[in-house]
Amino acid sequence: MKTFDIVILTDNRYLEDSETNTYKHNVFYEDFLVQEALQAENLKVTRLAWDDLNFNWSDTKAVLFRTTWDYFDRFSEFSKWLAMVSTKTRLLNSEKIIRWNIDKHYLLELKANGIHVAKSFFIETGTQSTLTELHQQLNWQETVLKPCVSGAGRHTYRLTPHNIAEHEAIFTELIQQESMMLQPFQHNIVTQGEMSLIVFNGEYSHAVLKQAKAGDFRVQDDFGGSVIPYAPTETEIAFAINATKACPELPIYARVDIFTDNTNQLAVSELELIEPELWFRKDSKAAKILAKHISLCLK
Repeated sequence: MKTFDIVILTDNRYLEDSETNTYKHNVFYEDFLVQEALQAENLKVTRLAWDDLNFNWSDTKAVLFRTTWDYFDRFSEFSKWLAMVSTKTRLLNSEKIIRWNIDKHYLLELKANGIHVAKSFFIETGTQSTLTELHQQLNWQETVLKPCVSGAGRHTYRLTPHNIAEHEAIFTELIQQESMMLQPFQHNIVTQGEMSLIVFNGEYSHAVLKQAKAGDFRVQDDFGGSVIPYAPTETEIAFAINATKACPELPIYARVDIFTDNTNQLAVSELELIEPELWFRKDSKAAKILAKHISLCLK
């Protein structure tokens, strides 16, 4: 007999609630909604930091990645832990899909499977070309530079002919350590925003619209972006569901970030399958839908 049916994974910063820090409170509250919904399915649930040294991971049927938001800053440690824990219990989503999704090269596979994605150019570790040379090669003027393994806007820069020289030094440093990618700057993300559609086991749940604050291009709330409930069109819903079906396996949860690109086509900007913010607090039914799918998969 297992002690728990499922462990909700977070990181140490978010184990406790906060009355004074709204961001930390929202993280705690979101996980609380998921835990409450899972318990309503008669599942035995607890919530732990993924790097908890005292827990025996064999004591749970499954672990649910929720707010493990330090993994990309501790990637080597996280990767080793992931290999270990996958031998002890079931991972939601699976190790296979997590490793596929960690590196944004997955966009190439989505494209090969017929999903329209943001135009992207991948720069492999150790490349000697400068940013200026790459922009000349691609004939791109305004771009966004970001790491292939990242989150929360880490080392994400908007480049223009006026500021590209200022970023050569940081690019030279980063490209010796990790792969990077360039994408043409998408003007509609600034003017219209980015839609995040939440899909559970191939079933649409809810959506939000993320908009950058005035003068910025990053829609994450870490940088002052706003999030409001969004009613997607049937076309947008079908597009998001098809994106999840183009993955190596159907994820039990997915956040599909989409936008209208510079050619006025719907495109995937990111497919978040590891530890995405899912805004359960924006939709009262969402956590219950996820809990039902998890309950079914554990039977």
